[in-house]
Amino acid sequence: VGAPWNSVAVDRGVGRILHFGSSIVAQASEKVLAVRADWAEKHRPVLDALIRALANAAAFIEGRENRREVAGAVARWLDVDDAVVARTLDGDLLVAADGSLHQSDRYLLIGRDGATRPSPVQAAWIYAQMVRWGQAPFSDQLLRDAGATFRTDLYDAALGPSRDEPNDVPPDGIGCFAGPSFDPGDLRGYLAASLSRPGPRPRLSIVR
Repeated sequence: VGAPWNSVAVDRGVGRILHFGSSIVAQASEKVLAVRADWAEKHRPVLDALIRALANAAAFIEGRENRREVAGAVARWLDVDDAVVARTLDGDLLVAADGSLHQSDRYLLIGRDGATRPSPVQAAWIYAQMVRWGQAPFSDQLLRDAGATFRTDLYDAALGPSRDEPNDVPPDGIGCFAGPSFDPGDLRGYLAASLSRPGPRPRLSIVR
């Protein structure tokens, strides 16, 4: 389950954290600010304000000096202990009832390493997984459609030049714990390499 409910389960002695999601995929998009394309074009000032608010909030959360305030606000909203949220923000979690700890500075990326900026690589990765597991056919048009939903142009127009350069991003932009490196420019090669490995073999269909 998503945080902080994994920590709540550990604290209550009814669960154990086996792996962090960031140990499986180091850089993965989760929560998104999504609007329709036609709405974005008609309401650019509002969208720009939303993007700026999101970026500023993310930067505030990343500030160590703000962690206590953030943890308290989130804990009240979720009705959990402040300490649980604080551990989640710090990536310093109890993983078992015996007090075992595991720490990762990549457990929760909110306002650093390009976490708030839409990434076409992430779009291609998500689409590739849908193709790999038979949820969608492969086509160049669908790949373009997937990439077009991650609008770096709108993000950059709202915020101007990047404030911080990502400094801890996996070489391929994804950092999956197993399998071939991801190359958004060679999805066919990536899928062929993925399907040639041991394990379940989903059917790959290609739309011309």
